[in-house]
Amino acid sequence: MSNAADDHGFNPRLIAAVVAIGVIAFIALWALIALGPQISSGNDGGGHALSKAAPGYAGIVDLAERAGAGVELRRRVETARYEDHESLLVLTPTHRTRAPEIAELIDADSRAPVLVVLPKWQTMAIPGQTPKPGWVSAGIAVRPPAKMLPPAHFGKIEIKASPSKAQPVPANITGHVFTALLPDNVQTVSGENLETLIAGPGGGAVLAQVGDRDLYILADPDLINNLAFSSGEKARAGVMLVDAIAEYADTDGLAFDVTLNGFGGQRSLLRFAFVPPFIGITLCLIAAGLLALWQAWMRFGPALRPGRAIPVSKAALIANSADLIRQARRELDGADAYVKSQRTAIARRLHAPAGLDDEATDRWIDKHLRAGSDLFSSLAQRLPLARNTHDFLGDAQALHDIRKDLLRDS
Repeated sequence: MSNAADDHGFNPRLIAAVVAIGVIAFIALWALIALGPQISSGNDGGGHALSKAAPGYAGIVDLAERAGAGVELRRRVETARYEDHESLLVLTPTHRTRAPEIAELIDADSRAPVLVVLPKWQTMAIPGQTPKPGWVSAGIAVRPPAKMLPPAHFGKIEIKASPSKAQPVPANITGHVFTALLPDNVQTVSGENLETLIAGPGGGAVLAQVGDRDLYILADPDLINNLAFSSGEKARAGVMLVDAIAEYADTDGLAFDVTLNGFGGQRSLLRFAFVPPFIGITLCLIAAGLLALWQAWMRFGPALRPGRAIPVSKAALIANSADLIRQARRELDGADAYVKSQRTAIARRLHAPAGLDDEATDRWIDKHLRAGSDLFSSLAQRLPLARNTHDFLGDAQALHDIRKDLLRDS
């Protein structure tokens, strides 16, 4: 290994690159979370104005734009209203849409005309069987729940699927005469507060108006979705239907809502991160990141190498043994052994007479001490009787001093 790796432990440039990539990735993640619904193409096979699949409405949006009509794709709830311009708001809910979500869009501007196109198809994309990206492989007609329409706006509504074959029916919406091409198993609605504009073959309404309000329900989406553009005749009938509703509602253009389909831009985790009460958490995370970056950048000097757990020396062995005795709180238990070791060392170095017992040896040692100093015999008797560590250390130090004076060593 190189000396640089041994001395520093890391490459500062590598660490700076890792930190920079992490910061960029973090910012990119939040940007995608915040802006993902707004920058998404929306071609996911769903039933909304961005989808090019059979249940979508990209076909009529494109055709209306080519015809010069004003078409808008709304990704947020609009509350502003312009006196010189009014658009027909087209809502395309899914089977999972809840009534409060539709009510919020209607209440945003209660005077704006609204067309609710009910969902009909549950679709799926089978891998290997989908001709193009964004298309669907199979679809099942599923009647939507009537509770998705808020009762406060629509009253009590019943949705039915009439087992019938595709057929043309004449339609007359306030003088706008055209032929509507009903699909197979047409879906219809009925209710006490509904006025039928296009009747279904088995009763109910394919297109209905809620009372005298500019609120309309298209029960079967197959009249205007991309599936209707499978032939020129169906496409022409679908465009005439939308044009008749817009003219009847006295609007200047079309506004297709996509917030009900998950492409709204009014809610964002990025926005939540910078408004109370989450602003405190965001500031703490930013501060922690800056402190971590500062700590990594300001590190200097060689990396610390771990030392041996037990150093190689007699002093280390003695220190470890003393520390073990101290942790076990057994210091006072070694008094007798300490006195005996000091007595033996002094007697052997000074060549004490043989055959003396401990008391006689202590008296013999006392004869070699200077006048006025502590007697070895007194300390030898007192040390084993010590009651605390303080007294024990004092007497033990005195014995050590006697040995040092007599033997002239440390």
